[in-house]
Amino acid sequence: MANVVVVGAQWGDEGKGKIVDWLSERADVIARFQGGHNAGHTLVIEGEVYKLHALPSGVVRGGKLSIIGNGVVLDPWHLLKEIETLREQGVTISPETLMIAENTPLILPFHGELDRARENQNSVAKIGTTGRGIGPCYEDKVGRRVIRVADLADDATLELRVDRALVHHDALRRGLGLDPIDRDGLIAKLRDIAPAILEYAAPVWKVLNEKRKAGKRILFEGAQGALLDIDFGTYPFVTSSNVIAGQAATGVGMGPGAIDFVLGIVKAYTTRVGEGPFPTELHDDDGQRLGERGHEFGTTTGRKRRCGWFDACLVRQTCATSGVSGISLTKLDVLDGFETLKICVGYELDGKTLDYLPTAADQQARCKPIYEEIEGWSQSTEGARSWADLPAQAIKYVRRIEELIDCPVALVSTSPEREDTILVTDPFAD
Repeated sequence: MANVVVVGAQWGDEGKGKIVDWLSERADVIARFQGGHNAGHTLVIEGEVYKLHALPSGVVRGGKLSIIGNGVVLDPWHLLKEIETLREQGVTISPETLMIAENTPLILPFHGELDRARENQNSVAKIGTTGRGIGPCYEDKVGRRVIRVADLADDATLELRVDRALVHHDALRRGLGLDPIDRDGLIAKLRDIAPAILEYAAPVWKVLNEKRKAGKRILFEGAQGALLDIDFGTYPFVTSSNVIAGQAATGVGMGPGAIDFVLGIVKAYTTRVGEGPFPTELHDDDGQRLGERGHEFGTTTGRKRRCGWFDACLVRQTCATSGVSGISLTKLDVLDGFETLKICVGYELDGKTLDYLPTAADQQARCKPIYEEIEGWSQSTEGARSWADLPAQAIKYVRRIEELIDCPVALVSTSPEREDTILVTDPFAD
């Protein structure tokens, strides 16, 4: 049976939550493979709004196994609060429906403190971090001093891991003017929360490989977007993990052969939260209109998103780096009523024309978009569930995007509601 990876193909906020939830009906297992609770996925199901940060989007659909993979960094206290919130909304979560990889790194309180302190004192160029400790936790993982889920099961190991981390972090904190970490208090908090987290701990790599052999369908869920990838994003204004599809295998403990279809989620226009280059950003009435109609505020931070026209160059680039098989085009309905739409088809840089965004930050900042104009449509596309429901010009817009990004459209989303989706190609088809 086909296994599908879902990745954001812009700067995040593309509507992955709804698409993952929609696809999860066809899946047996939904696995998060990177990121942390800096991600935010909003699901609207029969009028009920669910806001997810650490949990896989498939958790709200009963009868499925949701997995948090080792590529994720996990704040255990936030996770338990999120689980409780969803339970209050009627969602059943138990060790039978949720598993956490035993080798998942834990975000501890000092990670968030370090994250915020460094951002506040950075007078050179702020990154726009959420301040939730994601980056410092990934740093500790690479530095071999992170505390992982399995470490909670043994007191001696836990103390050893904490001591190793504190040698590094207390030195950093002195330089930033922060008080030393309360070692005993931290260990006590970890011991207190350990039973609740260990209840979900499992050898995820083993479980997933067994599920695959049994012919179960696996849906791999990414967070953020490919343009925030630590290697291929607009560095340094990026997240702290690999976001592109190749991370799906590493982030859960499976081989690359487990991936059969890569679905890139793409908004019908472009948005970005935080700092960094954004060639098609609009500072006019059109940009304001996109933001208002699209309700462009971050699920995690509440920050207003920057808005701009669709950038075909960037999406073609991310489709290549993630090996995207097909895209899901979301929020098409936000473009209803625009007389004229623009699509970025290239950049002008120092008198030269480019068909990709260069790597150097100074060059990215100087890139000016080259636009192609296309006629808009006045009819509503909201709630459309088939091609026949779409105006001819909307279909023309979608088809032109396919041509420019050199990748077919597999799904079109026309509202936040789960069923308002046009299926062109089933990613799970064998």
